Amino acid sequence: MSTEVITLLVVDDHPVVRDGLRGMFQSAPGFEVLGEASNGVEAVARTAELDPDVVLMDLRMPGGSGVDAITELTRRGARSRVLVLTTYDTDSDTLPAIEAGATGYLLKDAPRDELFTAVRAAAEGRTVLSPAVASRLVSRVRAPGNEPLSTREREVLALVAKGTSNRAIAAELFISEATVKTHLTHIYGKLGAKDRAAAVATAYNRGILG
Repeated sequence: MSTEVITLLVVDDHPVVRDGLRGMFQSAPGFEVLGEASNGVEAVARTAELDPDVVLMDLRMPGGSGVDAITELTRRGARSRVLVLTTYDTDSDTLPAIEAGATGYLLKDAPRDELFTAVRAAAEGRTVLSPAVASRLVSRVRAPGNEPLSTREREVLALVAKGTSNRAIAAELFISEATVKTHLTHIYGKLGAKDRAAAVATAYNRGILG
């Protein structure tokens, strides 16, 4: 991924929303909108064609849902990261999107600076969950284990929740990236989570975070 310009594909069934997002990102330095799609099927085709760094994906669209598109992109091993941007924060929407392979999940009422930050984080493969989404997501996450997290594991998880990369976590805690990955493996096992997003959601539910 280019460190200078983050390329985007905007996926939404409402033309006015696509226009608004395109204008917002095109007016900000460091972003380039490569194209648009109006449904999930088109999103998969356009992602294959354009290879954007980040796909901004709506969920409920006639002609192909966002979750189906995320599932297919994950199956294909697409390089593009998917950042869900939707009005829906119900637990029946959030968890399927995360499980399908979305890197992050934001609501459309997010401030523009928060959206820019989230896109940059997603482009780097860092998990981004709005607090409202995280709190709703937990109700569908599988029951966590009973083993408590160590102090160091809680420190690592708190940084993960802020969207911090493994490299940055290692630097902040003065440990190696390999050690960070080991801590994450232990965290996933203890929380019954399969990835960073699910671990953060479960931690909110258990009162470990926030």
